[in-house]
Amino acid sequence: MQITLTFDNGPDPAATPRVLDVLSAADIKATFFVLGSKLADKKRRALAKRAHAEGHWIGNHTWSHEEPLGTLKDASRAVSEIVETQALIDELAHPDRLFRPFGGGGAIGPHLLSPGAVDVLKKEKMTCVLWNAIPRDWEDPRGWAETALAQCLAQDWTLLVLHDLPTGAMGRLKIFIDRMRDHGGVFRQDFPPACVPLRRGEVLADLAPYTTA
Repeated sequence: MQITLTFDNGPDPAATPRVLDVLSAADIKATFFVLGSKLADKKRRALAKRAHAEGHWIGNHTWSHEEPLGTLKDASRAVSEIVETQALIDELAHPDRLFRPFGGGGAIGPHLLSPGAVDVLKKEKMTCVLWNAIPRDWEDPRGWAETALAQCLAQDWTLLVLHDLPTGAMGRLKIFIDRMRDHGGVFRQDFPPACVPLRRGEVLADLAPYTTA
């Protein structure tokens, strides 16, 4: 049973440092999918730099996180949401240039990407990283760890989405990690192939289920 931890929507000074401390103590490397609008702030960028320096991967999670790219009426905005964020990530970027689309509550479907977004991911040789477990920690900051445990026990390799946001949920991160290890769980940093339909611009799986027609 393998678990890959990812954290979305940060960096946040009220949550990200605590997450990094817990991961360091547990000797776990994760990926932080950051928002461009937050990375533009110097204090928040410093947190991304710390995460990068400690061996975590930094990925792109759009600029604004306001609307799934596949539902945007302005086609050019879908492109700018990706490109402007990637420019800010700059030297912190993983060699695979990681990108996670905004699901609007964790749903996977054709709302995730637009044709223009797919084109820019190919052109910029980026890697699209999806997920297979969402314990909805932002809605259930006290109970998410139990949900996540059940999700991880139900499959061989879980790519879990958590959020380094000031909801109080990350106060349960150590408990979750300890319980997973009690069940024989092994944490790793790379991603299940089924969650990566596009790598370095190369299409590895049908993108139609994730792209607006």
